[in-house]
Amino acid sequence: MPDRHHITVIGGGFAGLTAAITCAESGAAVSLYEAHRELGGRARTADGPYRTNEGPHALYNGGPHWPWLARRDLIGPLARIPLGALAGFRFHRGGRLRRVPPAGLLRLRGRTDAPADRTFHDWATSLAGPDTARAAAHYAAVAIFHHDPGALSAAFVQERLRRATRMPPEAHYPAGGWGRMIGRMAAFARELGVRVETGARVGALPVDDGPVIVATSLDAARRLLGDDPALRWESGRTALIDLAVRRRRGDAFIVSDLDAPGWLERFTAQDPALAPAGVELVQGQLPVTPDAGRAEGVARGEHLLDLGFPGWRERTVWRRDALAAGRTGAVDPPGTTWRDRPAVDRGDGVYLAGDQVAAPGVLSEVAFTSALKAATLAVRATGL
Repeated sequence: MPDRHHITVIGGGFAGLTAAITCAESGAAVSLYEAHRELGGRARTADGPYRTNEGPHALYNGGPHWPWLARRDLIGPLARIPLGALAGFRFHRGGRLRRVPPAGLLRLRGRTDAPADRTFHDWATSLAGPDTARAAAHYAAVAIFHHDPGALSAAFVQERLRRATRMPPEAHYPAGGWGRMIGRMAAFARELGVRVETGARVGALPVDDGPVIVATSLDAARRLLGDDPALRWESGRTALIDLAVRRRRGDAFIVSDLDAPGWLERFTAQDPALAPAGVELVQGQLPVTPDAGRAEGVARGEHLLDLGFPGWRERTVWRRDALAAGRTGAVDPPGTTWRDRPAVDRGDGVYLAGDQVAAPGVLSEVAFTSALKAATLAVRATGL
């Protein structure tokens, strides 16, 4: 007979592991199924010699997941940014690299009164003028991955701008890549008794085996839940560039594009272990429009590389380009908030978690918050 205290988690990424751990700590018997041969989802870190993630990943210490992870000793060692690297922060504006951002951007970043029912560009223009509004929207794209952040809800964009410009920085990086933290989460889940199966694609929801938490992409969730039309929300399309170049003195640390959304970062500046000695790992994300291809974003990224990493073509020892479509987190159009996104509780003992699901927060925080809510509801449904 099925265990009435059993909970199934479909998806072994950050959200799925968070949900599985929470359920197991509450006393439930938990089974987690991951279609890929490795856990982590988009938080997987590639095996060496170039330890890349699927696009830049950051862990914001101002979010609710930070203390939760810290209490369980799951964050682990963090990469440290040398003070000297900060001198290599560059802003692309007016076709050239600059050392300082526009003054208006710094004044705008502290605002906490942005409305949800106006576009960010409209709201920010009324305060600081169109040029500053455009630059601020493009800077915020580091945490949005959308081709036109200025057209989104002012409240949505402003929260990301405020947190992405906070000093000292909120963004931190687990040493060795996000995969190390995922490995710690997986080991902790197994210690709690979670049955973890990888390479296990689930084609249909389990029947009569307790609550189910679906911690997958919305596309995959829609297929599992019978093509539910409600499981849709706007996301971004982003060209991703991973590049390993031979070290050269004077290379930029970060290039933030203020003329268009885009960001390059030399991750080995803070974590040399991500690439072999003498080699720098550069990762970039360049958002593209819905009708554009990967090549458009890659071309913009190469222009930024020309400016910030002179001679990079001759120094390249490894490269990978990709296009992330619908995998870059939710974005909120004007007049909407996270409360309007697909609900966690789908009824009939099925719960949804992930970074496009109804939950407050920034990027991975959304996945975490929705997973925590899904787990709490699932445990309650078992009667524990």
